Amino acid sequence: MDEGGTPLLPDSLVYQIFLSLGPADVLSAGLVCRQWQAVSRDEFLWREQFYRYYKVARDVPRHPAATSWYEEFQRLYDTVPCVEVQTLKEHTDQVLHLSFSHSGYQFASCSKDCTVKIWNNDLTISLLHSADMRPYNWSYTQFSQFNQDDSLLLASGVFLGPHNSSSGEIVVISLDNFALLSRVRNKPYDVFGCWLTETSLISGNLHRIGDITSCSVLWLNNAFQDVESENVNVVKRLFKIQNLNASTIRTVMVADCGRFDSPDLLLEAGSSGAAPSRVFDLGSDGEDEAAGPAPAPAPAHPKEGLRHFLDGLLDAGAQPQLAERALETKVAELLAQGRTKPPERSPAGAVDKLLIFTTGCLTYSPHQIGIKQILPHQMTTAGPVLGEGRGSDAFFDALDHVIDVHGHIIGMGLSPDNRYLYVNSRAWPSGSVVADPMQPPPIAEEIDLLVFDLKTMREVKRALRAHRAYTPNDECFFIFLDVSRDFVASGAEDRHGYIWDRHYNICLAKLRHQDVVNSVVFSPQEQELLLTASDDATIKAWRSPRTLRVCQAPRPRPRALFSWFASQRR
Repeated sequence: MDEGGTPLLPDSLVYQIFLSLGPADVLSAGLVCRQWQAVSRDEFLWREQFYRYYKVARDVPRHPAATSWYEEFQRLYDTVPCVEVQTLKEHTDQVLHLSFSHSGYQFASCSKDCTVKIWNNDLTISLLHSADMRPYNWSYTQFSQFNQDDSLLLASGVFLGPHNSSSGEIVVISLDNFALLSRVRNKPYDVFGCWLTETSLISGNLHRIGDITSCSVLWLNNAFQDVESENVNVVKRLFKIQNLNASTIRTVMVADCGRFDSPDLLLEAGSSGAAPSRVFDLGSDGEDEAAGPAPAPAPAHPKEGLRHFLDGLLDAGAQPQLAERALETKVAELLAQGRTKPPERSPAGAVDKLLIFTTGCLTYSPHQIGIKQILPHQMTTAGPVLGEGRGSDAFFDALDHVIDVHGHIIGMGLSPDNRYLYVNSRAWPSGSVVADPMQPPPIAEEIDLLVFDLKTMREVKRALRAHRAYTPNDECFFIFLDVSRDFVASGAEDRHGYIWDRHYNICLAKLRHQDVVNSVVFSPQEQELLLTASDDATIKAWRSPRTLRVCQAPRPRPRALFSWFASQRR
């Protein structure tokens, strides 16, 4: 300014100069004088800085909850849990899974050292209890989940046995005195198990029917197995589902439909340029289903269809000879026709929960997500022990929805409102065909993080990418992801955890470990705290720069103006 206080440069010229600067330089320049300070807070300036710095697509609007571009820039820079604050080394082998209590006061960890550890989540995390599962003939622990009121912990693991053994077990641990309340068999072990209500949990069993044909049964179990009343069952069969081509049901989880009407994030914004949404509703009237060749009409009676098929096999010129596995699959499909209970139609608004799991129809590699409605009358172990409700000919239960991701599913997680399902998938090559169920297509090293709306059963947003995996199909393992209000995080085989913003579809942080990162979890009460678990036998706690400043010991008061960025240049 000149001696009279008149600016030597007009605001428009200062603005143009500031456009050529980076965010940190703009903040520093704003400290020079009042004029530059005012220009440095210009909304259009920070809009440009935001899109340029974070490399967000220009068609993506500002987050609907944001009040200014400057504050939105600050949110992404200052609230992402990317600063390592503590490393926990109490496990002696690979750490496979982490889960938080709903209150956020505790979390649990599972490991190849065959322990389930429960931790106090204070400013400095401390070990509260360690349960050794080796006396129960476990090989290792793999998954845990707190029930809704945080009074019980479900933990699942793998039995000792042959290399190809698929058996596991689920235990329920009281969080009052850490007593083991019940034990439930679980097969295959990577069903994991989950809570349906505060006192009932879902487990799995597998029955082999043929070489590549089987039947998965999902059971509802009472968490307290010492009930001594003839009127109160401790177990009831929920669903019985046919598996073809060596597939099985794995990774069960439950979504609460009652929370769909208050979504925590507008996900549809900025989806232009993405592939057309796919619809996977097997229970719809067909209007919205993806276009494709019309299926052949089903025979009037399954026995007639099987008879025609067998007659064709005997007629050498009727059709090409089928391979043994293809023949088994075809016969199983025909036998199931007419013996499968169709999806049960519920009164409007009566569906409380959705059962979600990985499955398949072409190969053993899990490439589909199965969804089954759980109606109110099915959410209790009361009633007949098997609780089937089927006619004499209805042997299997049909799925309500199927989502095919055309790749190997290696992780799933629900948003806090339970409306959106996030899926880690390693894609098959475009146009690949599965000729042999025991030889699935090769899978990509790049992991796609897909997003599906469980209210509409549509895929939304573009796939999130950055993380990688390297193991082949037959060695592929689950990489657990987690979703908070604003962020989604995942582990990876490239020795990093990753954090993305859910609205802008951008990767915000890479979190370093010394080996594969198997699991990540946000505190449900504080998304600026994230835990990561790794094959390097450690658990790391990460906090946001903002939280770290608040939690640190008393220190000189920072400069009030823009200290959040000026003190943390990248």
